[in-house]
Amino acid sequence: MTTLTPAELERYARHIVLQDVGGPGQQKLKAARVLVVGAGGLGAPVLQYLAAAGVGTLGIVDDDTVSLSNLQRQVIHDTDQLGEPKVASAAEAIARLNPHVAVEPHPVRLSATNALALISRYDLVVDGSDNFTTRYLVSDACFFARKPLVTGAVGRLDGSLTLLKPHEKDADGTPNPTYRCLFPDRPADGALPTCAEAGVLGALTGMVGTMQAMEVIKEIAGFGEGLLGRLLLVDARSMRFETIRYRWSAKNPLNGAAPLRFDELAGA
Repeated sequence: MTTLTPAELERYARHIVLQDVGGPGQQKLKAARVLVVGAGGLGAPVLQYLAAAGVGTLGIVDDDTVSLSNLQRQVIHDTDQLGEPKVASAAEAIARLNPHVAVEPHPVRLSATNALALISRYDLVVDGSDNFTTRYLVSDACFFARKPLVTGAVGRLDGSLTLLKPHEKDADGTPNPTYRCLFPDRPADGALPTCAEAGVLGALTGMVGTMQAMEVIKEIAGFGEGLLGRLLLVDARSMRFETIRYRWSAKNPLNGAAPLRFDELAGA
């Protein structure tokens, strides 16, 4: 078991006295390796809260640089870091926040050729990407790498998140649902407006990203009920929260009746 230094015991004191986490849970957080896809609106609060919580190693995947229009919501970056790679900017912020956290920057765009190898190096993945192509790719790769995935998305004033572990089965022996059980048909490129076209409320990304971080902490420390088989919907305009249950579908191409290989799913 990973040991905690005296400085870490003081830093994480409010976790350690919390019955649901305690010393053993904090040690699990320190030993964990989490990959965060996207250092933008969702990834920023995810990275900040996971770093503050003491997750031992954080991998960051993002091939973009910091621009002025990011700063309304991507709060891990600041004005002095304009033009800097987001993975580097985020790593600098994490180092200031918690020097006990190791950061592994990956300034690349995930693709069918690198996703599986990259994801396999971590214990759990958080998807904060802003497009469906990446979301489907990440969810497929996590299934084949047998890694839990916390995935989230935001629109103008609404958001959603869920926990996926389709490589496991429930108590009845039924496979857990996949992302493709929840969203069987991938929207065509350009079918939905981008953040730049439609806008997004900055604080909303903070809400959803923080809830993603909470799901990760619960999953690693091993307490509470995760969002497995449940999609949490957030309506920031009316401040309403709803949960939709979803189930495994035999039609899904991952763990369904006619499963496909990872390389066959690239265009599916």
